[in-house]
Amino acid sequence: MHKLPPTMERVPNVTRDDLAAAVRNPLAFIAARWTPDPRTVRRSALAALVMAVVIVGTGGAVRLTGSGLGCPTWPKCTDDSLTTTSEMGFHGIVEFGNRMLTYVLCAAVGWAIIAARSQKPYRRSLTRLGWAQFWVVMGNAILGGIVVLVGLNPYTVAAHFLLSTALIAIATVMWQRTREGDTAPRLLVGASVRQLVWVLVGVCLALIAVGTVVTGAGPHAGDSSEVPRMPLDWETVTKLHAVLAWIVVTLTFALWFVLKAVDAPRGPLARTRDLFLILLAQGLIGYVQYFTDLPEVLVGLHMVGSCLVWIGAVRVLLALRERAAEPAGVPGPAVETALSRA
Repeated sequence: MHKLPPTMERVPNVTRDDLAAAVRNPLAFIAARWTPDPRTVRRSALAALVMAVVIVGTGGAVRLTGSGLGCPTWPKCTDDSLTTTSEMGFHGIVEFGNRMLTYVLCAAVGWAIIAARSQKPYRRSLTRLGWAQFWVVMGNAILGGIVVLVGLNPYTVAAHFLLSTALIAIATVMWQRTREGDTAPRLLVGASVRQLVWVLVGVCLALIAVGTVVTGAGPHAGDSSEVPRMPLDWETVTKLHAVLAWIVVTLTFALWFVLKAVDAPRGPLARTRDLFLILLAQGLIGYVQYFTDLPEVLVGLHMVGSCLVWIGAVRVLLALRERAAEPAGVPGPAVETALSRA
């Protein structure tokens, strides 16, 4: 027999029991044999969050280029082809490309789930956040198909965007939780400040919801052919959207002063400052696009900006408490139970 060089490692034999365990519970199988670095877990959660924002941006590109029905049916691109064809041209490429990015998003969420499931000690709450993202992605993929099948009905388009907003919120929470432990949270501010922040988050959500109505009543229908719009006066809805935006800016500005007055820790102050700067940039884009007859590039930037505003608002809420980080790599009873399933 030839001996292996000292620099080479012998590949362990994979037994029939190993294969059976991998088929029965692949996540537990991987978790029993891999412990990711804490930075890997954080980066996987961040990757899922980034992809959630990216797919909103590309979805906006589909609508703003009039490619919403570039693939006129679903789940296939045409009745006879799963993919786009040369006859469908640019619009088919844009719409099919956005559909393919859903798989990239699924891969990013899957990586986050695997990394969270394999972390030691095992954190059930973190893994559940990953699975919550997965099911929201699946639900939104189906809803996206319904959007196509009903000819870009503006109400279904609005629901499609709002479900993406829910995905971004969950992904933001998971990203934050990867940098914390599972101990009981310690509140950093008083009840009145927390109530103010909840009002701020609620108005932010209303701002985003009204933004979808502005889109649904506006001129960018998502297809070059005539698509029905929401039967609302676009100017009136736009003014309501602007009023809500100013309320959010005012609440954020007031929150910063309140936090300074109560000598709040640096975390809540920094997150509030970040949100205020994002709101200023988003407001500037919003007013410029309004007075320049809604150029597609600015509308797309405004859509991505709405995602950043929502992330900023959720981060302000999460900054009001802290959880002590647990020592990495110290397996406990939950880990032993999880490994035994493999």
